[in-house]
Amino acid sequence: MLSIVIPVLNEEESLRELHRQIVDVCQSNAINVEVIFIDDGSTDTSWSIISDLAEKDQRISGIRFRRNFGKAAALTAGMNAVRGNYIMMMDADLQDDPAEIPSFLAKIDEGYDVVNGWKERRLDPWHKVYPSKVFNWMVGALNGLKLHDHNCGIKMFRVEVPREVRLYGEMHRFIAVLAHARGFKVAEVPVHHRPRQFGYSKYGVRRFLRGFLDLLTVKFLTGFGQRPQHMLGGIGLFFFGLGVLGLTYLGVLWILMNTLHVFEPAPIGGRPLLLYSVASLLLGAQGLSLGMLAELIVANTGRERDTYSVSDRTPFVDQDRPTVDV
Repeated sequence: MLSIVIPVLNEEESLRELHRQIVDVCQSNAINVEVIFIDDGSTDTSWSIISDLAEKDQRISGIRFRRNFGKAAALTAGMNAVRGNYIMMMDADLQDDPAEIPSFLAKIDEGYDVVNGWKERRLDPWHKVYPSKVFNWMVGALNGLKLHDHNCGIKMFRVEVPREVRLYGEMHRFIAVLAHARGFKVAEVPVHHRPRQFGYSKYGVRRFLRGFLDLLTVKFLTGFGQRPQHMLGGIGLFFFGLGVLGLTYLGVLWILMNTLHVFEPAPIGGRPLLLYSVASLLLGAQGLSLGMLAELIVANTGRERDTYSVSDRTPFVDQDRPTVDV
């Protein structure tokens, strides 16, 4: 079964048409499907429409939040309720085309675990398109997974992926990156991006700043989540070393001037290097301390989650069965 998870926020105009298009595509391609709409605090009639669709079509179900909790929370709630082997996430504004479903399933059948959409011809304003290109390049450069459109709203993955990839904040846009870091195979397919027919975009300028901060978080989690001292301690050790070098230089200079009288005596306390060296020393010590605290947190809480990902197993040997010498 394919489970389609669709977050909804004030999309009353598009829900019935989206339902019709999904049903038509799945029926014509003999796809066993369920659709889960998550009403993320809509203030229009979206929930009434979802309830009506669920009454008329057993393949439809809905979850309603008490208030707006964000897209990641909606996707998490939907993924916790799925019954299918594959999960597709899709936006409710009709810009994602349900006709792409068969191509995503075909790519999954090739052996991939995550299939990311790529809006090859994106129908958005320039002030969204060009910053998005820069953002996608940064994601690939920092995390090693080069995709054309990390932020594409339509994605498909095996049900094992969300069991190992935890979504919070706005991490839903980095599902492919987080899955790649766990060893899952990721691919992308070009998709038809349609112009918006109803409503308005829920994302403003602030999402670029939040996206950059989330990108740094993902880089830290995937690269140093189980060994934070390697990053924080490394930065701290660098600045600590700079401080020690600066103070050592000033100490040697003071001895040469005031004890050996190699140079004309001069006050050391007024030199800017002294201030910079002490500040660097303190900054380095703080970095090392933060690294140690982070290691303690990981050591005491890291046992709650496996640090590895298993793709398959052979049958376990019956302990009562005699072994065979080869």
